[in-house]
Amino acid sequence: MIHKDFRCDFYFIRHGESASNADPRFVAGVNWDAPLTGKGFEQAKALGVRMKEEGVKFDRVYSSTMARAISTAETMLAEMGEGDRDFPKIEAIMEQQIPGWRGVPREEVMTPQTVALMATKGSDFVGPQGESMRQVRRRVTNWLEDELIYNEGLTAAPTSMTVAIVGHGNALRCLYQYILGFGDAFLYRMAIDNTSIGRFIFDHRGWSVVRLNDAMHLGNAATSFESRT
Repeated sequence: MIHKDFRCDFYFIRHGESASNADPRFVAGVNWDAPLTGKGFEQAKALGVRMKEEGVKFDRVYSSTMARAISTAETMLAEMGEGDRDFPKIEAIMEQQIPGWRGVPREEVMTPQTVALMATKGSDFVGPQGESMRQVRRRVTNWLEDELIYNEGLTAAPTSMTVAIVGHGNALRCLYQYILGFGDAFLYRMAIDNTSIGRFIFDHRGWSVVRLNDAMHLGNAATSFESRT
C-alpha cells in the first residue's frame, strides 16, 4: 500500500555528449564505455548550474555504472555545490548493449533487411550478442520498482523525495515506455538530448508527467535525435 502522502519527484537525466555520440559513423560506437567529450562536460556543468539556480535539492542521486553517466552526475553535483557527494552506481540502468555492432560502420549495420526486421520485431529485436529493448525495459524497471516506487520501507509512510537518475538514451526510452504505456512504434521517435531532463511525479495515484526532453539549460546547443548511446 502506497501512503497517501508519499511523493517522489523524479529527474531522469541523459548523460552529456560522449565520444560515441560525437562520431555518428557507428551505431553502437567503438568504445562501449565511451567517456564524455569536452562538450559533454560543458553540458553537464550547464545542467548543474540550472539545478542550483532553480533551487533543486536531490535527496537521492543514482547513475549507471558507465563512465559518461558517472561523469555527468559528478559534474552536475559539483556545480550544485556538492562536489564531494557520493552516489550509487547501478548496473541495471546502463545502456542497451549490442557488442556485435561495436565498431561496425552504420551502413553495414542498418541494411534494408535489418531495418525491416527491427520494424517487424519491435522491442523484441535482438542485435548480435546483444539484448532487446524489452530486456532493457525489464532490468531498468525492476530496479526502479524494487529500489523506490514499490519499496514498502519508503512508500508506506509519509515521504517526499526528489531523485536524480542519470542514465542513457535507449534505457530512458524503455523506462518512459513503461511509465507512459506507448507502443513500440514510438520508441525511436522520442528525442532525448544529452543532459535533457524527463521529470515525472510518482505518488499513490501513480505516475504523472511534468516535462520531457527538457534541455533548456543548453539554449540553442540542444540537438535532437543524437546517437542513442
